[in-house]
Amino acid sequence: FRQVRSTGGGGSAFSPDLQRTLRERLPQAAGDFNVGYGLTECGGLCSMATAEMLLAHPDTAGRTIPGNEVAIFDDQGRMLGENEEGNICVRGPNVMLGYWRNPKATAEAFFPGGWLRTGDIGRLRDGLLFLASRKRDLIIRGGENIYPLEIENRIDDHPDVEEVAVVGVDHRELGQEVKAIVVPKPGKTLAAKQIQGWVADTLAYYKVPTYVEIRTDPLPRNATGKVLKQVLTGEAENTFRED
Repeated sequence: FRQVRSTGGGGSAFSPDLQRTLRERLPQAAGDFNVGYGLTECGGLCSMATAEMLLAHPDTAGRTIPGNEVAIFDDQGRMLGENEEGNICVRGPNVMLGYWRNPKATAEAFFPGGWLRTGDIGRLRDGLLFLASRKRDLIIRGGENIYPLEIENRIDDHPDVEEVAVVGVDHRELGQEVKAIVVPKPGKTLAAKQIQGWVADTLAYYKVPTYVEIRTDPLPRNATGKVLKQVLTGEAENTFRED
């Protein structure tokens, strides 16, 4: 890998642990490491985080690329201010005009003014975009909004964890509770209490997983490498097969 001088990625958030691993394994490319954020409906990219940005803020999705605008809206379509969490929206010449022969889906995808709803939750601070989670992944426990990405990043930092996914499970009184599905690194063993204690060291009590499933099989992913959480929760089947 000595010939590699530049690295980058996108499609899903790069955890702080993955970023550190890339810098350690590819030190000659550490100064040119970039992560993009976007979606197909805006041409694939609307912001970019450079190596310098990621060193200072490992959880940032970077700054808006030239020609685009990114803003945060509440569910009623009101634009929010600095550091307020809400729906990440984008507009610009690369944003689609609509879905083919599906005016209903098009109307649901936009706020007035041509603002495309990405489906992600986040905030803007000092010109940088920060992601919280996909809106459909949001866990609401006893009235508290819990974003799985924050918990996943914390668990991923555990030295014995290979991969992790956090989902919500139904609870009669609280609405939902937090569940973590954890795959240990080869040759390592983990217990639920270890994971719970690890999360409790840095995050609020209500973000500590009530349930922890330790599994040896890799997490189900699609062709782009994204974890299929609907498969983990039993809401869908994994139809992707590697050759």
